[in-house]
Amino acid sequence: MTLLLAGAIFLCKPYLYKMPQASAYLVREGDVRMLEDRYDVNDQWLARSLLGSWSDGDGRSFELYSLDSAVPALEGVKTREEFVGSLVKIGRRDREKRTAATVALLPESCVAEPKRLRQLPRQCKDLVYYPSTNNSAIAVAFLPKESETWLLALWTLAEGDDYDAKMGEFIDKFLGEELKGVSVLVHAPTPEGAKERELLRADARHSVTNHHEWHCTEGEEFTVLDNLGARRDFVTAFTNDLKTMRRRYAETMPSPLCSSNVLCVARIYSTREQYLDAVDDGMEWTAAYWSPSRRELVAHLPASGEGKLLETLRHEAFHQYLSYATAMIPASPWINEGYAQLFEDEKRCGWKPVNKEDAEALAKLLPLVFNSDYAEFYSGSDEERALKYRLAWSIAYFIENGAPKVRFAPFKDLKKRYIEVLLETQDMRVATARAFENEDKFKLFLSEWKKFWLEQ
Repeated sequence: MTLLLAGAIFLCKPYLYKMPQASAYLVREGDVRMLEDRYDVNDQWLARSLLGSWSDGDGRSFELYSLDSAVPALEGVKTREEFVGSLVKIGRRDREKRTAATVALLPESCVAEPKRLRQLPRQCKDLVYYPSTNNSAIAVAFLPKESETWLLALWTLAEGDDYDAKMGEFIDKFLGEELKGVSVLVHAPTPEGAKERELLRADARHSVTNHHEWHCTEGEEFTVLDNLGARRDFVTAFTNDLKTMRRRYAETMPSPLCSSNVLCVARIYSTREQYLDAVDDGMEWTAAYWSPSRRELVAHLPASGEGKLLETLRHEAFHQYLSYATAMIPASPWINEGYAQLFEDEKRCGWKPVNKEDAEALAKLLPLVFNSDYAEFYSGSDEERALKYRLAWSIAYFIENGAPKVRFAPFKDLKKRYIEVLLETQDMRVATARAFENEDKFKLFLSEWKKFWLEQ
């Protein structure tokens, strides 16, 4: 049964807790290399404990946590496997561990010394509360009658709220009435021996489990979360497309890394307002983007233009694929943005020089594009940026359609060498230089690129 508590009493809208930020490590097991993601153990515990969160338009927020696992004994950043393997369950009567977990979750304004009510609410077997020094938050740990797991409710109040009145509302209505016949889903048990991909999938699913308007669609290599309601047909189109595109990405840009532990996670909001509430800083201008630190594609579905969003997601999903293919080591923008545009929509991105003078001038700009980092690639006016994007696309298009026809196929292993050197050196400029092997082959590439586009 999903959690339907907050809407009726607190008139709140749900907001989703962001997935923990990942730190990437390139590791080797025998002859197999792979990306290993590690996360702050406290962030993992917080995300795993959170059952749901809501906010209203008046400045209040409500969060519900499960008190079923102890504060982590581990420190620093660990894989999900390491973290899950270290978890210690809290028994119903284990007051010491439960209190420690509660205190770790309390707002700063709440004192760590619990107090009891004179009378238990009718739907609770047990309850303690933690007073707020400035009356800004209500914090109550309680054991519902129909549960074996203690929960912690945190209600952050709005400025001007009467603390005693809100406490009364919380006890009488929320704990006294709304809990009747309602249960919440804590984090599902972890199958023994589960690996990183399945643990990440379980965490992604858990992030929406108690928000009834959110749905989870899963495939072998992906998990898509959405609250699109009647417009969920888009998810079917997107997931079908994603299967095809991920196969094309891998065929076009093979990775030497094992990918069995990575998962494509996408989160699609029904409105731009919700999307803007969730996006990373600096991404407010976007309709969709790949968040490397959160390991998520994030998007919203506009009132119209589902086809354009699908193209944008193809673009962003390539960024996601290449990030995993290179163990999160940033690849040069000429290959990352060039191929993302190629997969977005080959015909719409299509562009070519229209005469010999244009081709000559643009060929002289190619070395700049090849050697640019992201700050340099994104710099300049809108027109200058657009030109660099078009040139990056023209490089990718030539590698796929023109380079295989060049006599003796001198650029056959260009992409393979690039990724291998990038993994070895973690330097995008060195990877570009060594991908071409020598200056003569780079000059040949420029010459053949120009020849190809003049013939189009």
